[in-house]
Amino acid sequence: MMIGIWNYTVILTYISLASSACGMVLALNGRIVTALVMLAFSGLCDAFDGRIARAKKDRTDSEILFGIQLDSLCDVICFGLFPGIICYQLGLTHPIGIALIIFYCISAVARLAYYNMLELERDAEDTSPHCYYGLPVTSIVVIFPLTYMISLWVPEHMMVLVWELMLLITGGLFISNIRIPKPGLRHILILSIAVAALFLIIPFAADAI
Repeated sequence: MMIGIWNYTVILTYISLASSACGMVLALNGRIVTALVMLAFSGLCDAFDGRIARAKKDRTDSEILFGIQLDSLCDVICFGLFPGIICYQLGLTHPIGIALIIFYCISAVARLAYYNMLELERDAEDTSPHCYYGLPVTSIVVIFPLTYMISLWVPEHMMVLVWELMLLITGGLFISNIRIPKPGLRHILILSIAVAALFLIIPFAADAI
């Protein structure tokens, strides 16, 4: 008998992790656009895994706690480490670039650890959260393709600075004390369609220049 939870409440989280693992291999082999598609798919899975889990009416306390920990651990890989690897492959191989990748990863881990702490406190107080504290790490799913679109028209040597700024600003927002309202299902669907459209546009834009 295996340890852990393996029912449908966590299946999307596992799929998200598998997608990012494939994406990291693709990125290391220079297939950046395909890797970004894997990143987007991971984000899509993450957007709905919590809703599927909460749909189970008879979830045990163990299932709830396991789901919280599993989601954050997978997010560290999918939206922390994975974007860092892509950035390294995009040219951030010098000391400043590596330092910013490290800063981004540490900020993502710190934000997720803080989120877990708040979830446990809320459970103890039986309160319902209506906002995020700090920028959610999954926001990189939108930020990354938008920044990549810029790279289609900006010289490579200048894009290094753009990627560095993206890591610095995004990492800083992860650990900032800003409050961001939680999106509803409608907003998530609109955002998912927008990200999908970006990835349809990128190949055509690349061919046009």
